[in-house]
Amino acid sequence: MSRLLWSVLTLAAAPLVAGEPTLDLNLRFFRDLAETRSFSLGTPVGAQLTQDGRTVFFLRGGPRDPVLRLYEFDVATGRERELLTPAQLLGSAEESLSTEEKARRERARVTLKGFTKFHLSEDGTRLLVTLSGRLYVVNRGDLSVIPLPGSGWIDPRFSPDGTAVAAVSGGELHVIELATGTVKAVTQGASATVTNGVAEFVAQEEMDRSQGYWWSPDSQWLAYQRNDESEVETRYIADALHPERPPVPFRYPKAGSTNAKVELGVVARAGGATRWINWDHAAYPYLARVAWSEPGAPLCFLVQNRAQQEQILLAADPVSGATRELLRESDPAWLDLDSRHLPLWLAGGQQFLWTTEARGSWQVELRAADGALVRVLTPPEFVYKGIIHAYLPEQGLYVAGGGDPRETHVWRFPLDGGPGVQLTRERGMHGAAVAKSGRALVHTYSLLDGRTGRDVLDPDGRVLASLPSVAEMPPHVPNVEVTRTVGGDRAFNAALVRPRDFQPGRKYPVILDVYAGPHTTVVTSSARAYLMDQWTADQGYIVVRLDGRGTPYRGRDWQRAVRGNLIDIALEDQIAGLEALGTMYPELDLTRVGVTGGSFGGYFAAMATIRRPDIFRAGVAVAPVATWENYDTYYTERYLGLPQADPEAYRVSSVLTYAADLKRPLLLIHGLTDDNVYFQHTLQLADALFRAGRPYELLPQLGTHMLSDPLLKLRQEQRVMEFFDRHLQDRN
Repeated sequence: MSRLLWSVLTLAAAPLVAGEPTLDLNLRFFRDLAETRSFSLGTPVGAQLTQDGRTVFFLRGGPRDPVLRLYEFDVATGRERELLTPAQLLGSAEESLSTEEKARRERARVTLKGFTKFHLSEDGTRLLVTLSGRLYVVNRGDLSVIPLPGSGWIDPRFSPDGTAVAAVSGGELHVIELATGTVKAVTQGASATVTNGVAEFVAQEEMDRSQGYWWSPDSQWLAYQRNDESEVETRYIADALHPERPPVPFRYPKAGSTNAKVELGVVARAGGATRWINWDHAAYPYLARVAWSEPGAPLCFLVQNRAQQEQILLAADPVSGATRELLRESDPAWLDLDSRHLPLWLAGGQQFLWTTEARGSWQVELRAADGALVRVLTPPEFVYKGIIHAYLPEQGLYVAGGGDPRETHVWRFPLDGGPGVQLTRERGMHGAAVAKSGRALVHTYSLLDGRTGRDVLDPDGRVLASLPSVAEMPPHVPNVEVTRTVGGDRAFNAALVRPRDFQPGRKYPVILDVYAGPHTTVVTSSARAYLMDQWTADQGYIVVRLDGRGTPYRGRDWQRAVRGNLIDIALEDQIAGLEALGTMYPELDLTRVGVTGGSFGGYFAAMATIRRPDIFRAGVAVAPVATWENYDTYYTERYLGLPQADPEAYRVSSVLTYAADLKRPLLLIHGLTDDNVYFQHTLQLADALFRAGRPYELLPQLGTHMLSDPLLKLRQEQRVMEFFDRHLQDRN
């Protein structure tokens, strides 16, 4: 489960409060946050370099416009050229999205509009974009735009040789030959419960895998997954504002129930019979990763057992369907998935990169084509956060990470072994996209001092150019301190945001802005990440964030401490961190603490308010998971096992178990059409509280897991602050 994006980063740009009287400074700041998406609109996104590193392509909207347009940037001259806008294709018509595309964007947490992604041909001469389910090829040379036949397309991609496009429509994988414009469905059998070429729900939502088909390196074949969801539970979401509309069905595999049955097949580009790949589907039902990228490298894929405690990387013969084992891993708690790109084959297909936690922390390994370990490339003390690029041995391995979990830097490690080189230094969050040739990289950064940017660098880190941004600048840098607690049995990474008019010697009520769940940390060295917290702090609070056990980047044992119980250790650590901060910073009034969070953070906020009224005076739970047996299989069972096998883990981790103990004010907020954490969760909790005679407040929202309307977001945050003011400020 990804962290709920209920901050202003998810907001659509539109006039916030049309016709409303003059806003005070706090509301004006919130309006600016909302309409600029925390001042991120107008910055280049999705940057891709041509193989030679001379040209960068990217998407960008306006400073208060979320509609993305396609741009080209010449590194040598610094010249920017607008290649295509949605208005050129649609005119005055509105963009139209299918139910399937809306669901895919929800899974990917995409709220921008226009060209939300593009695909660049290998030779860099053509680009592929989608708008309202139609496909368009843009020729760089003359800027001609070629509409492709068909509609309802999702996940379109060029073949490696650039002569064809594959895409999915109507549950079938198609190939469009660019020379002739012919369209051919290369799969068959799609129905209401069978789809081809698309990732199933848990792959998109929990495995960070959105692709459901893969071109062969020679462009003549396609591997694809076939999903049979006939035994997956169907859930129906109705729009309460429009009861005349029929509910929308979703196949949702809740914990302990039947998943989609997934197969992997190979079909010729011209169509024909599918050749199915063989493995033990009963023992290893999850298709976690697929790679088929380099000439000379095999089609290989990673499968996991239902408990996610065993996984096998297999190489497949696409002709016979036979497989051979490359490597096998196990963990008594669970196995986490790393980058969606792994295994990453190097040029020539004789070696590949793999990552593992088998030695207690994530490390990158170089392995031979048969899976044998060649060498370990990163040291155990390195805080690994992901592979950025590796292709030619002489380029080395570009990787994100460093020595401090609160920061992310770009490093380069030699593939023949030896120490790495840190390419970024300034305190903050750094990332990169590297040209295939290794001749240039786009360096993105968001620093603790508030600066952000996107620079094109040479391999030695020298700045060649900066990508142009039209984003507005925030009026101030958040008053944030990123720190680490001292005292107690363990140290926790922490952040405090104080009011801009902070008065030394004064005691301030505290709001714990929390997630506290697996796969996500909330303490970061990017000042921009705390703009929303600053808005809250400026109303008379100190906002605190903490990362305890169960969160990543502190080693295998730190994260796996929560196996079988998702609340007790998380709650213990957040309270220990708060108390340590109270000792370090006397301005924190720990007799007036509120807690708020969304998704897993909403679950934690509800639990904290109910179970520790001695610490938390009030709580706001947004889209909380109240009962884990009603969340999805892949996420839930990783931590709690199957409910049939370990019902006690589900009982102790359920908010309903403790609902009757509520003594403090609790505000529940949830989108009625949420198809990730269903509104069912909040209704179950509200019903349990009502039956127990416990008062609570409920704010239903007309939306999904992501709130996208700026006005609604403002009203929600005003409601939240009014709630905390009532219970934490003691202004009577």
